[in-house]
Amino acid sequence: MILGDDVQVVLIDDDQHVLDSSQHLLQLAGYKTKAFLDPHKALQQIHSNWSGVVLTDIYMPTMSGMDLIDKVKEISPHLPIITITGHGDIEMAVEAIQKGACDYLEKPLKPKKLLSLLEKVISERSKVVEQWHLIERDLPKKLLGKSVEIIEIRERIKLLATADKDVLIVGENGVGRYTSATLLHELSPRNHAALIFKAGESLTTISDLEDIIQAAENGTVILNEPSKMAEDVQCYMSRYLLEQERTGKHTVKFITIFSQPPELALQAHALMPELYYLLNNARFSIPPLNKRKEDIKILFKHFLKNSCLLLSKEIPKVDSSYLNVLNDHCWPGNVRELKSVAELYAIGIVKLSTAERVYPVEQMDGALDELVEKYERQLIEDALYLFSGQINEVSNYLKIQRKKLYLRMKKYELDKANYKRN
Repeated sequence: MILGDDVQVVLIDDDQHVLDSSQHLLQLAGYKTKAFLDPHKALQQIHSNWSGVVLTDIYMPTMSGMDLIDKVKEISPHLPIITITGHGDIEMAVEAIQKGACDYLEKPLKPKKLLSLLEKVISERSKVVEQWHLIERDLPKKLLGKSVEIIEIRERIKLLATADKDVLIVGENGVGRYTSATLLHELSPRNHAALIFKAGESLTTISDLEDIIQAAENGTVILNEPSKMAEDVQCYMSRYLLEQERTGKHTVKFITIFSQPPELALQAHALMPELYYLLNNARFSIPPLNKRKEDIKILFKHFLKNSCLLLSKEIPKVDSSYLNVLNDHCWPGNVRELKSVAELYAIGIVKLSTAERVYPVEQMDGALDELVEKYERQLIEDALYLFSGQINEVSNYLKIQRKKLYLRMKKYELDKANYKRN
């Protein structure tokens, strides 16, 4: 049995008298409570989406309040916990807050202070859980897939988007690291402020980092490969993050991206230990596409549909045999490569088959030369639409030299400026 949303406060204390008096007080104030003498039984009923607060004694024989905090955080990292300590145990209370408790109260409990604190904490928790429900509704549309791995990543994004913590993401190029990082910002309370993307190698001086921090005030910085920053810049960033942690003023949220586990950079002395430990508090990994095969067909059809909508084309039929080819491909370029394959499929170029080919002209309604020219013009125009008039992209994907492409465009009176998106 798990706690229902109607339960607002879980009380845990090994003293039945204290438990009864606290529960009576809260019930008189209108709070639905559930009391436990045994913290183990309380843990069995707490779940990650519960919208209430835990109020627990620090000293208990079967499980200390400190151990309880650790176990609650394993269930729900951001579940609010208020600890109750004896008079003079402030040092213990401070340690509990460092472990993750949101506040503490001294015995004997002062009803007015307790009720005021509960009202504040429960209100904040309810807003977070409400935001989670909205994220759970919308996130599957923004981060597609049905694999166990992608479901777990969506859960991590849900939790971390509403938590004001720095996040570390590990994954190969093209797996969706920037998509995930952007969602962490867009789904967070910081979404009204700046979102800045920066590569570690571009931050060569402390001044560079200071400028980024200033520009991202109250917002988010997505930093790729911080191990490539200069050593003095890493030192400065470590001090900055530590100061944010000490003061509780989280002015800028950093989302760092590593293509390899950061421990490798640490072992190679490319990443400073202080920075590693500060960045590594909240992290998740995104596996390569070939490790989550269940997502390939879903993603391909999604990208194909989007490309066809952009090109005002009907969505072409995709044979099951071709979907099997996609499923068997190793995808060294991950989701980015799959997206490119789908975009090319939309304009009639079939890749990853035994021999790359284009779709045959279905209607022979003119002379061969006219049909060839018409088809060539259509392919170039589709590619211009697809890549917003970016000639380098168009020439690469159509495998034609820029000079020849410009000549063909001139022949068919195609101007790249007409295909740029606003």
